[in-house]
Amino acid sequence: MRTQDYIRLEETYGAHNYKPLDVVITRAEGVWVWDVEGNRYLDCLSAYSAVNQGHCHPRIRQALVEQAGRVTLTSRAFRNDQLPFLEKELCELTGYEMTLLMNSGAESVETALKAARKWGYTVKGVPDGMAEIIVCAGNFHGRTITIVGFSTEPQYREGFGPFTPGFVIIPYGDARALEAAITPNTVAFLVEPIQGEGGVIVPPEGYLRAVRDICTRHHILFIADEIQTGLGRTGRLFACDWESVRPDVLVIGKALSGGFYPVSAVLASREVLGVFRPGDHGSTFGGNPLACAVAREALRVVVEERLPERADELGRYFLGRLRRIESSLIREVRGKGLLIGVELVPEAGGARRYCEALKERGVLCKDTHEHTIRFAPPLVITREEIDWALERIEAVLT
Repeated sequence: MRTQDYIRLEETYGAHNYKPLDVVITRAEGVWVWDVEGNRYLDCLSAYSAVNQGHCHPRIRQALVEQAGRVTLTSRAFRNDQLPFLEKELCELTGYEMTLLMNSGAESVETALKAARKWGYTVKGVPDGMAEIIVCAGNFHGRTITIVGFSTEPQYREGFGPFTPGFVIIPYGDARALEAAITPNTVAFLVEPIQGEGGVIVPPEGYLRAVRDICTRHHILFIADEIQTGLGRTGRLFACDWESVRPDVLVIGKALSGGFYPVSAVLASREVLGVFRPGDHGSTFGGNPLACAVAREALRVVVEERLPERADELGRYFLGRLRRIESSLIREVRGKGLLIGVELVPEAGGARRYCEALKERGVLCKDTHEHTIRFAPPLVITREEIDWALERIEAVLT
């Protein structure tokens, strides 16, 4: 079968909720992927940062294979011998007291929202049913009914109402707007340290420090969604580390499994996650032994291969080279580490056409918010591979 045969099958039998680039990938290793016709591409998306460790990392693959031969799922009706170690290792790595394992990033965001509301009622003393959570315009925290209900992207909401009440939307990167929005019923502020899906929007320097101070003074929870920015992507273990701030609740996923299996987690203090009693919340697959074995090795790879440090060094290089491209198409280049957005001027005619042109030259990336090309290669990329990509990126954008 050829590329068009696979596309025809997918278009016939699959729901049309995505519009992928027309490349059909059959094999991957490190930063490279191959299509069904044998063409090789450099992956500059990393499955939206799920494969920070590179495709099919041999250590993580071995952990998957070994655990798959022992036990894969027990449900949480019973205990397993992998979950306690992952919980301990996550808490020791991050400094939090407790963690709760889920599967997808959206599930962990929902978990954090439930914890924040229950904390508001049981600890802060907000009247029952009155809790408010502040979020930012341009956010992307997932696709559940509750989460799309506080999105500002019209398409994410269209046809899916009515939505969950209790959310207040403010501008991103504006600490004064946060303070002004707080009421006695506010229990939390949910924010991405860098808005990835929103177009790789980096807030002003000092914003996260100001957020931390405001949340502390008003006794509300600072919830950081680091699903895409966490585990090395921005050049630090977590993007909040750039301003040396510690959220009350940290949400992670994607690279927590190195792309092998859906694994996500919420990390917080005992005061916050301790609000859950048996039966309050759960997941059949959350914290299963296969997921935990994979995540344990994925974390070791991040730390032992110094992936945050690589992202910092190579991200500075990649950003610097992109900013030197002289092109009337480019409005702005922004990002941290290896999470980079190239925003094009409206006259360029949208970013997708340039992503398609890059695909033809062997570089896979994705447009976001119409005018921005996102570059986020696996953190194992080398400077030589970045140069290879830049040669093609510059050719397309000039």
